[in-house]
Amino acid sequence: MAERKSKNITLVEHRVTTDDRETRNRHKGAVLWFTGLSGAGKSTLAIALEEALFKRGFQVYVLDGDNVRTGLASDLGFSHEDRTENIRRVGEVAALFAHAGVICISAFISPYREDRAIARRAAGSKFHEVYVAADLATCEQRDPKGLYRKARAGEIKDFTGISAPYEAPENPEIVVDTSKETVESGVAALIKFVVAHLGSAQVPEARGS
Repeated sequence: MAERKSKNITLVEHRVTTDDRETRNRHKGAVLWFTGLSGAGKSTLAIALEEALFKRGFQVYVLDGDNVRTGLASDLGFSHEDRTENIRRVGEVAALFAHAGVICISAFISPYREDRAIARRAAGSKFHEVYVAADLATCEQRDPKGLYRKARAGEIKDFTGISAPYEAPENPEIVVDTSKETVESGVAALIKFVVAHLGSAQVPEARGS
C-alpha cells in the first residue's frame, strides 16, 4: 500500500449508507475486474455487458484502461512501477463506485497478481475477478490496435505477453474464454453471474407503455 503523505485527515461519515443505495437500486454495488492480455476482448466485453445491464435497470459504469490513461493516469507510463500505481488508483476509484451502489466494470490488462490483490483489498467482498482468457496466439492474431506488431518490432517496450509478463489469475470468480466464446455468450454468462451474486435490479418499463 502506498504511503499516505497527508496526515491531517478526518474521515467524513455519509448519512446515506451503501445499504440505502443498494436497496434503492435493487442490486448490490460491485467491482467486476476484467483482466487479460491485450486483444483478449476485455473492452468489447465490458462495453457490451454495461449496455446489457443498463437496459435491465442496473446502475453500471465501465472504467477502461485507455480511457483512464487520458486523465486519471495520464502521468503514468508502462513500467512495472507505473502499472502498479495505475491499478492502485483505478482500484480505489472502482471501490468508490461499488460503495456508491454501482456495478463498476474495470477493463485493464492488470498483469500482476499482487496489483490485482491490492485492488481486491480496496473493494473487499465487493470485488469479483473476471478472467478474460485468450491465449497469446489468438490475441496476437487479432491485434486490433497493431500493438503486437509494434512490440515484436521493438517499437514498444514493456509490452505484456511479449517483453513483460502476464500473471494469469489463479482463482478468478468467473472465466470467459473469448477464444472459444462469442461476445453474446460471454455477456450472457456474466449477466447470469451478476444476477446470482448481486441481485436482479429492476427491469425498466417499456417506452410508450
